[in-house]
Amino acid sequence: MDTSSPIALVKTMIPKMPLVGKTALMHTLGMSEHCHHWDLRTELTVNVLRSFTCGEPQPISRTQRVTLQDPGIKGKMWVSKAALIVPEENDVRQKLFQAIEEMKDPGEPRGGFTEPKLVPVETEWTGYRAGATSKSVPLKIPESQQYEEMMKEVTTPVTILYIHGGAHWMLDPATYRDACKKLAKLCGGRVLSLRYRLAPQNPFPAGLLDCLVAYLNLLYPPPGSFHAPVSASHIVFSGDSAGGNLSLALVQLLLHFQRTHTTISWNGQAHEIPLPAGLALNSPWADITCSSPSHESNSKYDYIPPPSFAPNGMTFPPCSIWPTDPPRSNIYVEDALICHPLVSPLSAKSWAGAPPMHIITGQELLADEDKTIASKAASQGVVVRYEEYEAMPHCFALLLAGLGGTRRCFTGWGKFCREVVVEREGMETTGVRIRAKTLKEEVVDVRGLWKESDEVVVGRMKEKARVLGGKAGNEMAKL
Repeated sequence: MDTSSPIALVKTMIPKMPLVGKTALMHTLGMSEHCHHWDLRTELTVNVLRSFTCGEPQPISRTQRVTLQDPGIKGKMWVSKAALIVPEENDVRQKLFQAIEEMKDPGEPRGGFTEPKLVPVETEWTGYRAGATSKSVPLKIPESQQYEEMMKEVTTPVTILYIHGGAHWMLDPATYRDACKKLAKLCGGRVLSLRYRLAPQNPFPAGLLDCLVAYLNLLYPPPGSFHAPVSASHIVFSGDSAGGNLSLALVQLLLHFQRTHTTISWNGQAHEIPLPAGLALNSPWADITCSSPSHESNSKYDYIPPPSFAPNGMTFPPCSIWPTDPPRSNIYVEDALICHPLVSPLSAKSWAGAPPMHIITGQELLADEDKTIASKAASQGVVVRYEEYEAMPHCFALLLAGLGGTRRCFTGWGKFCREVVVEREGMETTGVRIRAKTLKEEVVDVRGLWKESDEVVVGRMKEKARVLGGKAGNEMAKL
């Protein structure tokens, strides 16, 4: 969908007008499938989005370019852009590569991934600007002063490390400024949003390395940084979709470092890397193979195509960045590592010792993997706050502004980020299922959300990876 200009947007939407008209009529007459769950705006949004995601695939380079457009900074927000400096040492990079090897199943071959370089990570500090209006623009001052002005309005020690979604190959911190502003307002803190490297140009583990570099910069900033050192007990990892995937993977990496007593040399000093205060996730993508049953059974509520839409995997027109050389079937990762716990955290053996988690999901394609993560973590002693929204699509709160469920979602999201830092004592595992429209809450047993064994879950992932790899290989041979 081209939104690069008003004219381009109009041209894009004109062919959708019959769909818009039909949806509006059926909803108004009470004859649409979801009229009892959704308001008209929600049904229009989901149906139009689905018409794009299930339409003719566009070249990856074109779609990526469109989603990276910066809409500008406007409204009640502070935004300070900063590049996080990397040290001269190469240790953080080597320790990540070492962990990837150590976390493989016994007998798996070494390698299977491209070793990314260590590069500065572009970020945006975001805070709530109380005295501004919806039309306010940034002050014409240096970025460091933007940061100082933002900090004058921060009322709690909460620092959210936000990792955006976009299937690992789309979107940007600029897309998420409004969401980060809302979270900053709700928790009284500040948000550091990452511009991590995107696939397919930068496959796994480039994005994960950037996330680790950002976390180390928060903990141990080099001279010249805008911020002072931040205590791990004040940091919350947060992300949606693929950003939730990276957040879960980063916690798994830190847990592995702790279990193996790994230290990292950073700017001349060796550090043990502590865990953050919490993990706040919105529709996290925990299984890159998309093997869970809900990827088919919940498709009527979502705009993401189910696997049956493209049984051999989505085939994109060739472009400057796809297919890769040598070719692979998955945009994000080499085929051999698709079930690795740092790629698909659903396969992780243990969450014991992880910080408290807040997991938000809809009645979406990713629902089963989110339930599995929540259930397993809670059963292993992790405090889990679980919220499931009836009939809601993937990342609904980031798409459907003004919806009652969206307000409820952001309120719980921000409250958790504040509570896990400021009022952590006494936190307990809780779960609710929130009904559409009425927002009535029903208590759910988090530990009982998913009954399948690890062997069944991981076995299904590996079988899906095997099938996809074989079919995609045949498709690649035709190019």
